[in-house]
Amino acid sequence: MTELPRIPTGGGCREEPILKQRGQREVFCGLTGIIWLHRKMQDAFFLVIGSRTCAHLLQSAAGVMIFAEPRFGTAILEETDLAGLADAQTELDKVVDQLLARRTDIKQLFLVGSCPSEVIKLDLSRAAERMTEKYAPSVRVLNFSGSGIETTFTQGEDACLAAMVPVLPKTEEKQLLLVGALPDVVEEQAVSLLQQMGIGPIKVLPAPRADSDLGIGENTVFALTQPFLGDTHAALERRGAKHIAAPFPFGEEGTTAWLRTVADQFGVTEETFTRVTDAPRARARKAISQASEALRGKSVFFFPDSQLEIPLARFLTRECGMDAIEVGAPFIHKGIVGPDLDMLAKGPVISEGQDVDLQLDRCRAARPDLTVCGLGLANPLEADGLATKWAIELVFTPVHFYEQAGDLAGLFSRPVRRAGLLKLEAAE
Repeated sequence: MTELPRIPTGGGCREEPILKQRGQREVFCGLTGIIWLHRKMQDAFFLVIGSRTCAHLLQSAAGVMIFAEPRFGTAILEETDLAGLADAQTELDKVVDQLLARRTDIKQLFLVGSCPSEVIKLDLSRAAERMTEKYAPSVRVLNFSGSGIETTFTQGEDACLAAMVPVLPKTEEKQLLLVGALPDVVEEQAVSLLQQMGIGPIKVLPAPRADSDLGIGENTVFALTQPFLGDTHAALERRGAKHIAAPFPFGEEGTTAWLRTVADQFGVTEETFTRVTDAPRARARKAISQASEALRGKSVFFFPDSQLEIPLARFLTRECGMDAIEVGAPFIHKGIVGPDLDMLAKGPVISEGQDVDLQLDRCRAARPDLTVCGLGLANPLEADGLATKWAIELVFTPVHFYEQAGDLAGLFSRPVRRAGLLKLEAAE
């Protein structure tokens, strides 16, 4: 029988001092979350109230061809809107009327705030309430902000899911709710492992369709699959649901600890847990060992970007043999990432927020073997001779749970190997 990991208590970074940074920051636009959310919610449409720049961003990020019929779009704020010469609410009503008349398949409409709509203080919550009354019950209209002024790029998903929670029906059924958008194949793997242990019923948020049987109540327990869902976490607790705090399912150890914590909540025996997880655990360990060979003994530096930084630092240090110099995150919610901090050995600087110039100075002085950062910082750091990994790739790539553990290690090992080859070529 394989020994099962337990979350250690004490000795980790949970109580270590956090370097609070409050200066200029480099973050990617929160509208980006629409690109993966619109794939998960099959009957939803995301209408960004923004500028032509917003439209170009979404078009480029999604790679949508000109003749495609995507489930997102931009209501362009023209100069007359921005100058207050037109009634933006009236103009928005016209756009929504045209959209819903043309797209009768839409059952959920999200009005998404952007930097321009935030600047002119366009009240999208009022618009959503008005439209909900107008189009009920055929279309549910909600709003959230994806503004780059207010959010990091993963907070767009958090704002969207948090907006959905208050309107979900009430249920008294005891159920497990998995919270966070995952690629379908990864979600299916997670649900299958839990069902093999006898856990159920299992629901997911976001659900694929508005007419799903998803409800929330005091007998709902929920496990987060993404660490950036602070507002959603709070919204679910306000509805009476109970959070299962666990390390995030990155790598073999993290996945096993996440599953073990959920299993304990449902009274799964050690024997059943071992029977279900032994084979995928072995595959994950083997895949990580092969993919992380280039990472052992190397150093890593995390700039704050996706809020995945703390769980990923735990994975890289404990499972791939790396040394973390600094682990920066946009926000640190200990109720969510506390279990990962418990498992992260003392040593790295834990920083929250950003003062980008000061953090760049620390990074350049430390000369890490790998720097995980946003797109805007990668090229300057590469020009300084530092190997980088784009944080955004870690959100767009399937990396959760056992079968993706080797791929996750590979995302970090490839830039390290590439940097090593470039140094050899330069030496020759």
